[in-house]
Amino acid sequence: MARTQQPLMNLHGNYYLNCLGLIVAMIFWCSSCSKTMQTTIPRVTTDPVSEIAQTTATSGGNVTSGGGLTVTARGVCWSITPGPTTAANKTVDSSGTGTFTSHLAGLMPNTIYYVRAYATNSAGTAYGAEMTFTTLPGGGGTVTDIDGNLYHTISIGTQVWMVENLKVTRFNKGDSIPEVTDDNEWNTLKKGAYCNYDKDPANATTYGRLYNWYVVGDTRNVCPSGWHVPTDTEWQILIDHLGGAIIAGGKLKATGILEMGSGLWHSPNTGATNESGFSAVPGGFRNLNGSFTNISSNACYWSSTADQTKAWEREMSYKYGNVDRYAENKENGYSIRCLKDQ
Repeated sequence: MARTQQPLMNLHGNYYLNCLGLIVAMIFWCSSCSKTMQTTIPRVTTDPVSEIAQTTATSGGNVTSGGGLTVTARGVCWSITPGPTTAANKTVDSSGTGTFTSHLAGLMPNTIYYVRAYATNSAGTAYGAEMTFTTLPGGGGTVTDIDGNLYHTISIGTQVWMVENLKVTRFNKGDSIPEVTDDNEWNTLKKGAYCNYDKDPANATTYGRLYNWYVVGDTRNVCPSGWHVPTDTEWQILIDHLGGAIIAGGKLKATGILEMGSGLWHSPNTGATNESGFSAVPGGFRNLNGSFTNISSNACYWSSTADQTKAWEREMSYKYGNVDRYAENKENGYSIRCLKDQ
């Protein structure tokens, strides 16, 4: 039987169709590869830590690849436990690829820290290798009040300060300081008393207690032995050491934002670096009429300097990076930070 021959045009047509299909498949495969490449996270390395001090250090990194996408944030993150992430303390050092330098602040003295660089694009966040370092020792370590509350201490210039607000309920001689919750009684007091913000003892753990100025002026001393409530002049020495009232507040305030779950201060917590290690927290205050206000917004600290009716206090706000100085009614309830005797 004679074999039926395929028309030459059909053979050529099938060949061309097969080639066209192969070309389309290759284009689709290349397009898929390109899209896959565009969704990779960046690559970043971590610089060794240098310029280590009591509360500050320097690191950085190098974003060697953006992963085919724009690097929107880069910096370093750190914590006192391994594997720090951007959910903890971090710097934000511009964007894009290449090298960058990061300045860590608000560290605790004599503490081991873990740090690593990070870089973020729309595909995710990449981390560099983890480094460890230990900050230099601070100014004496810790001190304990008569109630057994433990406070860390920090050297700032020629002074040594407590790092936490005072919580004590007794004078250093052992005499009790009255806790006054009644608003009318608080208003008429002419002797020492303390309270907890919103009359809630749980607030004392985080913010310390609030005291009227009559506690400060009592000769029985509310601070531990060898410590005292600073004078207005001693407050000024601290502020001058940190560059003056306009910028010192930021160097004194603890970092982090309440709304972001990273701190105690309301947003924007302007200027906060805690470069000094003082770690001021916004404990608010109690008015002379007994009402409470401004927790998470203001940190208010008594000095021991006063006249017949008013006493000087220093104040920091979430809105500003400065330190304010006011003469206030002695019946107000403010926080206390103790200063080591010299």
